Amino acid sequence: MAEITASMVKELREKTDAGMMDCKAALNETDGDMEAAIDLLRKKGLAKAAKKAGRVAAEGLVGIAAAGPKAVVVELNSETDFVARNDAFQALVRNTAGVALKVGSDVETIKSASYPGGGTVQEAIANLVATIGENMSLRRAASLQVSAGVVSSYLHNAVGDGLGKIGVIVALESTGNAEALATIGKQVAMHVAAANPLALDSASVDPAVIARERNVLAEKAKATGKPDNVIEKIVESGLKTFFKEVCLVDQPFIHDPGKTVLQAVNEAARTAGAPIVLKGFVRYALGEGIEKETTDFAAEVAAAAGG
Repeated sequence: MAEITASMVKELREKTDAGMMDCKAALNETDGDMEAAIDLLRKKGLAKAAKKAGRVAAEGLVGIAAAGPKAVVVELNSETDFVARNDAFQALVRNTAGVALKVGSDVETIKSASYPGGGTVQEAIANLVATIGENMSLRRAASLQVSAGVVSSYLHNAVGDGLGKIGVIVALESTGNAEALATIGKQVAMHVAAANPLALDSASVDPAVIARERNVLAEKAKATGKPDNVIEKIVESGLKTFFKEVCLVDQPFIHDPGKTVLQAVNEAARTAGAPIVLKGFVRYALGEGIEKETTDFAAEVAAAAGG
């Protein structure tokens, strides 16, 4: 039986808004499996849908580089936020994004590519590690490109040109007016940063995610005692609601909640003078999905003192 800690209960409560005792019971029942505990609480009607974002537990910066119909976003991690504020580290992230714009988003290709001023990107990272004395790494990179149109970007919690804690790129394919495309593109990128959609549209949602959601909805509906044909309708209705919540095109537009993102883009197309197609988006939040080991500072001091 896994040990259920207070921090695990706290995390589950933050992810589900369920009661403290319900969270503890769910973790005990699932032997500490966080995702299974979330599903269990939802099946019992005690929790809302699981939040997409993982625990943010790494420092560093997200960098973006763009040139017309192409943009890239990269994430470089450091051990402390102090290093992320260092000019040399910021230059490293900015230059690495520039390299990625030229060579593509494969991390190993970026690492082996030429770095401005000499050497490779990996050597530049290693040199800064040696200088500052703190571990750093290029964690991930992604790119978007269109044949005609723009790839817009937005950085939240920006700390400098092309650098921030949340980075978004959005691809808009269109032959319309460039200024109009840039305006709606920036607005959609800001929406993605705030709303954190799971996918572009329902067809883009991972089938495994849909299956999991369908299972939760079905188990919850069965508890009402309704017949199977009614349960199926409840499940389908629930899935439609789920897609509206997690799919970019169906979400209420943060700049005008009375319309969806797709409706806003279609309206912008009239201004641009040509149809606009949302081709995709990438959203990087610094450190998402990385769990950093937490330490008890008081215990460390006591141990060092022999206490």
